[in-house]
Amino acid sequence: MSDELQKTITQLVDVCHRIYDRGYVTATDGNVSARLSNGNILATPTAVNKGMVSADDLVIVDPSGNLLSGLRRPSTELQMHLYIYQQRPEVRAVVHAHPPYATGFATARIPLNECLFPEVIVGLGAIPLAEYATPSTTEVVESIAPLVPNADAILLSNHGAVTYGSDLLDAYFKMEKLEHAAHITFVARLLGGEKPLTEEQLEKLRKISGESYGKDFGEKVACIPSRDQGTTERLYTTDELRAIVREVIERLER
Repeated sequence: MSDELQKTITQLVDVCHRIYDRGYVTATDGNVSARLSNGNILATPTAVNKGMVSADDLVIVDPSGNLLSGLRRPSTELQMHLYIYQQRPEVRAVVHAHPPYATGFATARIPLNECLFPEVIVGLGAIPLAEYATPSTTEVVESIAPLVPNADAILLSNHGAVTYGSDLLDAYFKMEKLEHAAHITFVARLLGGEKPLTEEQLEKLRKISGESYGKDFGEKVACIPSRDQGTTERLYTTDELRAIVREVIERLER
């Protein structure tokens, strides 16, 4: 076994355990894959709990999905992974999971496309919503096809989310960032509604991003800025804030 393959196997198992430990998947849900330097794909098999995945469970397929190595069947969602690799040559890893808050938005069919968090705007751009597609069918590929070229994270209607990146940790961290953004947006709506950044604030962010980090998020799916360019904000009384906090806690504990 080559050093590259051994390293990739170790990282893929680690990412599987991470998404299970974080509650991004349950039972045998989710799938993870990585593209090897020879073009073949290392992937999770079908019907295996991601928290219990071991190196012996993994499979290797060619770019067309034909099994090359492994004792199990590849994930039934492999078509989605292969399509992303075909369309994005720079992508080296794909993670599909069902993180609760992000999947909640996907099930409500609400994209996370407002300009809310500088880190998400710079790192992911807007997070679009793919039309509903029956899992494990070619419909999934058809649903994400318009979005893959310019998005690194996609909500799958009533199904979960998929993220992809330069390596396994990059793809995983994008899933983590997506779920964090969905959670914060959910809480903001409980507190009266999120307040998107304005065009002026976005322009400042774009300038800082380019000068300080060398990142240009202009090629990503554009988020929707606030239409209200004013600065008027509602001020809550202490009693109102206490009531809001109680309501949030009660809803989260249900």
